[in-house]
Amino acid sequence: MPFAHCLFAEPLASYLELSAADCKLVEEAASRNVKMIGPRRDLVSEGDPPDSVKVVLEGWVARYKQLRNGRRQILSLLIPGDISDSNVFVLDKMDHSLGSLTPVRYTEIGQAEFEALAASSPRIGKALWWRELVEISIQREWTTNIGQRNAYERIAHLLCETYWRMQVRGLAHGNTCDCPLTQTDIADATGLTPVHVNRTLQHLRGDGLVELRAKRLRITDPKGLQAAGMFSPSYLHPAAPPVAA
Repeated sequence: MPFAHCLFAEPLASYLELSAADCKLVEEAASRNVKMIGPRRDLVSEGDPPDSVKVVLEGWVARYKQLRNGRRQILSLLIPGDISDSNVFVLDKMDHSLGSLTPVRYTEIGQAEFEALAASSPRIGKALWWRELVEISIQREWTTNIGQRNAYERIAHLLCETYWRMQVRGLAHGNTCDCPLTQTDIADATGLTPVHVNRTLQHLRGDGLVELRAKRLRITDPKGLQAAGMFSPSYLHPAAPPVAA
């Protein structure tokens, strides 16, 4: 299944060189239990017993917490090629939710199959471990973003990260990529209000740095946007070796 190979095996191979046999194992695991879900629905809800690792093949997913009064904090974004919570099976129940932001095509990999995949090859196991460390690194950066950057810097940083992650997956074209985030989504990801997000996006656009319209992000001044957000992709720990023959 080339689609699964492109959006699961190749992201893992960006952390560590994988053999053709490794890629075939990953591809097969990602093609056995494919599901679809519509936008703004939960793949997993807080409190659910964890039963599988999710692999996003198409669409965007938000990891989030929701308070009793309805307020939501987006904790991270999953784009095509991302996997959720690879250590989730140690939990009795989920402590957060995964919600689709768009129509999503995804794979569910059960505990026994996922553990067998991780153990099937030292390279696959190490790539999964590397991916987990990158996810934690992104979480630290998001904490810093909310705790120390102002609104202008927060949104500039989020948009830089979003574009960079899409670009390394081959999902960007020039300085443009899909970005289905609403202003409410951006607010929930940055700890701001939608009104504040609207004003800040206008400011960024007025400074000639970025355009966000019709679910498309275009970075009109990449260096300027990176400077505005104090963004460096080093925390994403790219390696990008070729896939081994």
